[in-house]
Amino acid sequence: MTTFKDSVARLETDIGKAFSEVNHNKRATPRARVNKLLHSNPNLWRGCDMAGQGFHGISTGYPELDGILPGRGWPQSGLVEIVSRHWGMGELQLLIPLMRSIIEQGKWILLIAPPYILYAPALTQAGIDIHQILIVKQDTSCKDALWSMEKAMQTKNCGLVLAWQNWLPGRVLRRLQLAAETSGTLGMLFKHNDSKHSPSPLRLQIKGSAPEDSSFAAAEVTVIKARGNFRPLSTQLDLYQDSLSA
Repeated sequence: MTTFKDSVARLETDIGKAFSEVNHNKRATPRARVNKLLHSNPNLWRGCDMAGQGFHGISTGYPELDGILPGRGWPQSGLVEIVSRHWGMGELQLLIPLMRSIIEQGKWILLIAPPYILYAPALTQAGIDIHQILIVKQDTSCKDALWSMEKAMQTKNCGLVLAWQNWLPGRVLRRLQLAAETSGTLGMLFKHNDSKHSPSPLRLQIKGSAPEDSSFAAAEVTVIKARGNFRPLSTQLDLYQDSLSA
């Protein structure tokens, strides 16, 4: 597990290297090199992240959502919680661009106990190779589901784990967070209720469109908690915009 002390030591080494290399590149100033190093290290929190600045995240595919997330996108690794009072509010559609990116990297995606049967033709149309998706069925025991989640997060060939679970206690979430950060894997946990004491560094809430709107195209996404972000931020998204199609 990377500690703050390790991050500082690594940064000091990199800064020293940056200054020593300045003479070899007259066009780059020491400040420019140091700023580049600061922005490339996701283990360091920067005050500018509070305003949605910094670019060390993975783009969500939604510019509006990128704008309210620290790092301008999903974290590179770790555990993200997405709270939705009901399944099917657009929580999976929200991740289509991310899933497509993971597939393009040649990595696997694991789905743990999805509450509905995935529609393969729609995934294929969105540019997602369903042959790189593994599914653990909903009737799998909690013990086996947890084992699958942890093992997948420890596997570098698995780039994304999606799990629909409401029963995981804080100590288990901390274990999963550690496994994901250590292996550089990203885990998404869908829940019905928010937990204020969750160790996950990023928690979002998604709400569907207004009841009178039967298109289910729009959604409101709120950042409940984000590392380095001290106030909730919300945005409206068009989940089925044309730019998401492959």
